[in-house]
Amino acid sequence: MAMRVRRSSGNVFRDLGFSDDEAENLRVRSDLMIRLSKLIEERGLTQARAAKLLGVTQPRISDLMRGKIQLFSVDSLIEMLGHAGAHVSLVVKQRRHVA
Repeated sequence: MAMRVRRSSGNVFRDLGFSDDEAENLRVRSDLMIRLSKLIEERGLTQARAAKLLGVTQPRISDLMRGKIQLFSVDSLIEMLGHAGAHVSLVVKQRRHVA
């Protein structure tokens, strides 16, 4: 059986069939979650210590580390990064195909 390969759009969520708007929101949230997870790992924090630093509960950190993206908003992720002393900047670009 021949395997079909399709070039990625650059956003895995769009490739999975999400609308452009939802795919972009999921991409942003996943990027923020990845950065928070790396920050926790780089600092060698336990989930309890990470929770205290980020101003949330330990179960919330568990959800973060398990990648439960549906439980996090962009706002809550940016707030947690702020508690960790991270600077978050935003770049806005025009989409290529706007109706």
